[in-house]
Amino acid sequence: MTEETPGFDEQSQQPDVPSSGVPADEAEPKAADPSAEEAAAPAGDPGPDAGLVAQLDQARTALGERTADLQRLQAEYQNYRRRVERDRIAVKEVAAVNLMTELLPVLDDIGRAREHGELVGGFKSVAESLESTVAKMGLQMFGKEGEPFDPTIHEALMHSYAPDVTETTCVAILQPGYRIGERTIRPARVAVAEPQPGAQPGKQAEEGTETAADDKETGGPQEG
Repeated sequence: MTEETPGFDEQSQQPDVPSSGVPADEAEPKAADPSAEEAAAPAGDPGPDAGLVAQLDQARTALGERTADLQRLQAEYQNYRRRVERDRIAVKEVAAVNLMTELLPVLDDIGRAREHGELVGGFKSVAESLESTVAKMGLQMFGKEGEPFDPTIHEALMHSYAPDVTETTCVAILQPGYRIGERTIRPARVAVAEPQPGAQPGKQAEEGTETAADDKETGGPQEG
């Protein structure tokens, strides 16, 4: 009988080993480790959120600049409107002043005719219509007897002294003054009187009043 080689069957039943000598489980590739990949990424590389924040900042900056430009343009427009309105009013006032200045001699003639009783008939109607028209345009006449002298609105053509005044006073209106609003077109030309040098009008008036009262009580001044 042929002898069987001992241990042959046991060797045939052992698992096959790769020729490389590396175990099968170690031969499979290892799965990628996410933490390792993140660690391998550059530390300075911004993520998607950082890019959105940068774009938002740029948009806000642009919006602020455009808002400032709009506000500046609006302010310039408002200043332009106010300047145009002031210029329009000034031009209107200058035109009215020029027209009224040319009409002042006519108004003076009307005033003199009224003083002499010559303002009658159709001439009176025309004169009153003209005076009403210039009044609607803002022309005002000023200057009255007895008012204090004001060099800003009065022009003194005559000067005298009077014992019955306590300050420089307009005693006669030689030519009335005219104004439009606060603007004087022509000052009132007047005759003024100043207090008598060295006199005390108030004291003299009191003495005169006392003398008159004494005369009334005694029946009149005593004869010498």
